[in-house]
Amino acid sequence: MSYKIIVAETYLKKLKKFIKKHPEILERYVKTIEILEINPYHPSLRLYKLQGKLCEFHSISINMDYRVIIDFIIQDNEIIPVDIGTHDDVY
Repeated sequence: MSYKIIVAETYLKKLKKFIKKHPEILERYVKTIEILEINPYHPSLRLYKLQGKLCEFHSISINMDYRVIIDFIIQDNEIIPVDIGTHDDVY
């Protein structure tokens, strides 16, 4: 089953800023998103549901330092990236 990634303009701005600041992450980010589209439950993504004020979202890992916050709408097979950055930046 394939999932659809829906990219909002607000996330695109955050992504461009993030990649400009961390160009070395671009290749790993692209690979992470490709895996996310195919199988969001893939172990390398370390998908988990957030708690507290972000309890409606999930998080995936680009690597051990960087995360992507996603709105994971299972019934529609849609994934909406919300934020990207370091653990401290996005939480």
